[in-house]
Amino acid sequence: MSRVYLDYNATAPIRPQVQDAVAQALGFGNASAVHAEGRRARAAVETARASLAEFCGAVPEGIVFTSGGTEACNLALGMRAAPAGKIQRILTSAVEHAAVGQAAAASGLVVDVVPVDENGVIDLTALDAALSTPDPALVCVMVANNETGVLQPIHEIAERVAAHGSLLFCDGVQAAGKIPLSLEVLACDALAVSAHKIGGPMGVGALLTRPGLVVSPNIFGGGQELGRRGGSENVAGIVGFGLAAKLSADELARAPALGEKRDRLETDLRAGVPEIRIFGADAPRLSNTSCFGLAGLHSETVVMALDLAGISVSAGAACSSGKVSRSHVLDAMGVEHDVSSGAIRVSLGRDTNDTDCDRLVESWLKLASKLEHAAAQ
Repeated sequence: MSRVYLDYNATAPIRPQVQDAVAQALGFGNASAVHAEGRRARAAVETARASLAEFCGAVPEGIVFTSGGTEACNLALGMRAAPAGKIQRILTSAVEHAAVGQAAAASGLVVDVVPVDENGVIDLTALDAALSTPDPALVCVMVANNETGVLQPIHEIAERVAAHGSLLFCDGVQAAGKIPLSLEVLACDALAVSAHKIGGPMGVGALLTRPGLVVSPNIFGGGQELGRRGGSENVAGIVGFGLAAKLSADELARAPALGEKRDRLETDLRAGVPEIRIFGADAPRLSNTSCFGLAGLHSETVVMALDLAGISVSAGAACSSGKVSRSHVLDAMGVEHDVSSGAIRVSLGRDTNDTDCDRLVESWLKLASKLEHAAAQ
């Protein structure tokens, strides 16, 4: 029996067309060189930059290619010039990815963490209070949560940040390719995206900024990317990123169909185990994502058991170097530890079919049944 891959939020399998384009681009020259091979490489990079700009509603000159989403987030947190003056502090939500949370903690600035409600949605009243001081802030909010898929009210946040004369950075790594994503429509100052989340290669991402925004490099070298990120460009990776962006744009219309599969999966799980907790279910979510748990189960055990059954999912808790740790996201949502410790994340993608979802439901319900029988003895 073939394996079932339901971990698209961790990485989307590289698209065959992208893999071919990357392989061909490996023969290109250095994009900083002035000879024919260098010019060819530069042209390929700029074509990809234009494709990504169109995909994300940005301008090509505002795009800085990086080694991935983490570096793009780190680079964004180095922004220091806001409309109201020099950035004095950083505001983050309580559910941000470690690429933002840890970078903020290491920034040397005061960091204020804005709480979220039981669905993981940022508390706008608390944000208003945090913005009530005159000091300009860099506000960092993810578009969609990587664990629960919950979407943040970016437009409402953007209005508040702009009125305060501060900067808004949005981590769009998990949202890209799943919902229409536009720097202009979101009205944020900067947006991070990553290639491997949309069927591109690993090891390449980008920070997209509004025109005129100053981005200070955190990697110094030959002045590449208009002096904003040193180091020779990853030409093959960037080419793959550009093509993946084009292909992903064509597939956005399939999101409702994925949502129907996800909703049916959750309905079937609830029918089998009514006490299951589906996190963020009462908030807008990415249509492909379901994060759920049951008291008494343990994430690592569930993930391993499903793997042995031929099904790939992730723990609801953030994974670092292959280890499952307690989820700060579910903690911030007030989820009891005995429930959050059994959380797993199921994320659907372009190749997911109904049979895949049925296999997941059947296998998980068997695990829940074993727990029930053990408790009864």
